Amino acid sequence: MQMKFEEALKRIEEIVTALEQGEVSLDDSLKLYEEGQSLIKFCREKLTKVEEKVKELIHTEEGKSKLKNIKVETDKEKGILF
Repeated sequence: MQMKFEEALKRIEEIVTALEQGEVSLDDSLKLYEEGQSLIKFCREKLTKVEEKVKELIHTEEGKSKLKNIKVETDKEKGILF
């Protein structure tokens, strides 16, 4: 199942909290750090894709904005994917 951005962000917050508390063993700290780095990469990629979609927003000559037809991939089990 593809993780949603919000879920990844929440997990990052949980990891940061656990590491800040300092009650995690060194080995577990390393595992959490690696997981956090992976989640950060995932979030950055999601944000980049969203930014690209937003850049498709165009301005008409009258100064009005309209959204181009943007293809958004969806999956009922995974939610909205960009």
